[in-house]
Amino acid sequence: MYKHVFVTGPPGVGKTTLVQKATEILKSSGVPVEGFYTEEVRQGGRRIGFDVVTLSGQRGPLSRVGSDSSSARRECRVGQYVVDLVSFEQLAIPVLRNTHLSTGKNICVIDEVGKMELCSQAFIQAVRRTLDGSGTVVLGTIPIPKGKPLGLVEEIRNRRDVKVFTVTKENRDSTLQDIVTTVQNCTK
Repeated sequence: MYKHVFVTGPPGVGKTTLVQKATEILKSSGVPVEGFYTEEVRQGGRRIGFDVVTLSGQRGPLSRVGSDSSSARRECRVGQYVVDLVSFEQLAIPVLRNTHLSTGKNICVIDEVGKMELCSQAFIQAVRRTLDGSGTVVLGTIPIPKGKPLGLVEEIRNRRDVKVFTVTKENRDSTLQDIVTTVQNCTK
């Protein structure tokens, strides 16, 4: 029996969009859903970074191109991006902590558990606590294996209580209902 559902696939295939659509369906069926997703930030047609957006509408920078980081002393770089750990942790960590406080089964969206997010030790610990908790079903995204394995990502992928859906351009539309059904079964 699965407790959590994760979506994986290549960059740009639609993992975040799929999770957002699933979230809307689950919310409309009356299931409490918390969490966050990451969103591209573009300027003049060019991607300049990513924001963290909570399901309650809060938004803050996850990363930006270059070195104009507000927290240079805790700088973490992923490719051309500088991760804003302070901003990320201020938004993501409370969301993960709050999922433990609700009574009954609830859903926590974590989009994504990727290289940028894994710069934060507090995030890694909070994700593990959430996955090990009893009342929370995680609906999350993880990157496809590429290059050096990411510890927490491989942990998630290999957990017996996690169902991983691999999304492609060909199956992404037909996978939505399977994801929603699997998450709903996890909440029972």
